[in-house]
Amino acid sequence: MMEQDMINGQDNDIDEAAEDGVVNGDIAGKAGPGDSKAIDSVSVDNRIKRKARRLIKQLSKEVVTNGTSVALRKNSRRPRNGFGRGLPKKGGAGGKGVWGKLGSELEEADVDMNDPNYDDDSLDSGDVALETIIPQLSEEEIRKAAEPIILEYFEHGDTAEAALAFDELNCANKRFMIPMLAIEIAMDHKPSHREMTSVLISDFYGRVVSQKDIALAFDLLLKNLPDLILDTPDAATVLGNFIARAVADDCLPPKFVMSYKDKVECEHARKALSRADTLLSIKHGMVRLDNVWGVGGGLRPVKYLTRQMTLLLQEYLSSEDLQEATRCLLELEVPHFHHELVYEAVVMTIEAINGHTEELMCKLLKSLYSAIIITPDMMDRGFLRVYEDMPDICLDVPLAYTVLERFVERCQKAGILGEEVIKKLPSRGRKRFVSEGDGGRVKSYDFV
Repeated sequence: MMEQDMINGQDNDIDEAAEDGVVNGDIAGKAGPGDSKAIDSVSVDNRIKRKARRLIKQLSKEVVTNGTSVALRKNSRRPRNGFGRGLPKKGGAGGKGVWGKLGSELEEADVDMNDPNYDDDSLDSGDVALETIIPQLSEEEIRKAAEPIILEYFEHGDTAEAALAFDELNCANKRFMIPMLAIEIAMDHKPSHREMTSVLISDFYGRVVSQKDIALAFDLLLKNLPDLILDTPDAATVLGNFIARAVADDCLPPKFVMSYKDKVECEHARKALSRADTLLSIKHGMVRLDNVWGVGGGLRPVKYLTRQMTLLLQEYLSSEDLQEATRCLLELEVPHFHHELVYEAVVMTIEAINGHTEELMCKLLKSLYSAIIITPDMMDRGFLRVYEDMPDICLDVPLAYTVLERFVERCQKAGILGEEVIKKLPSRGRKRFVSEGDGGRVKSYDFV
């Protein structure tokens, strides 16, 4: 009995040693020297089953691959069983803190629409169409943007370029302001600019503005005439010309004038409509309205300009009205051709052989010279042209050299000629000899 209890007690000790992970000689250390029989029976009947320990990275220092010992580092991701090609796991895409597989950044990641950071605009979709949106301008913004375009058009005269500039503005339903602003600006400019404005409205019709827009623009201008007259006294007449020209260019229907004529209460508006009605009712009015503003200075032929200047000088000699002569010269709008006026004035003075004519012409030239209407360059060029033509002028006017010398001296005292021009004053060029029977004397004239 005592022997059986001893065996049971030893069994318990062995079980506890097995649970505590005791190995090999630990059991022998707990049993006494005379307990060899008990230990043998336990070793056979109750054999301790041990688990093979895996080769962990702390203990693994090298791995034999294909007969070659390969040292492993601490964070190495190569297989440690000695098999494989020595490449990273999953092509470098596995594990924490790795860059991922080569080219994986180009692959489209799964997007969770419930993600708080989800942004639909960041996704490229074939159904999304991008368009340029131009904000709609207010009336004040249109006025500020349109004025430089119109002034630039007055410089180059290209309606297509002006149309492209206005296409960039989002005027929406306010396109009627384009012809309205163009006419308002043209009222403060020359007749040639008003002609360009009529051409601009005609070319814009059907492309930039419609007939309804043009009609609305003239309606607003008729209502604003009291304010326009403050800056342009003849605004009513000018607006009437614009209306008649728009009808002649088929930009407005002919009934436009009649539909407004009996309905307006403003005196200035009635005057403008009456002016337009008169221009449209005259014989061949539609054809003549092409020149309602006159022809631009640079576009008219030289003969026409010369004729106009001759008539201007003749009218001045009759009326002696300096202001009217100045106004007529400015209306021609040919500052580059003012030397022609000087030339015609000097020639007319030579042909008149009259002291009163010389005085009037000198007075006119001095007035235009002082107002810088005729520049010093134009003045000098006109006199030099006369100098060059003196041989031909002398054939018709024998006293031409004497009259020219007297007139140049008068202009010099008036301060309108420079020293260079005076020095080039020609003297009598060809002396006329009598026949050989007169003894070779020089035939001279007695000038009075």
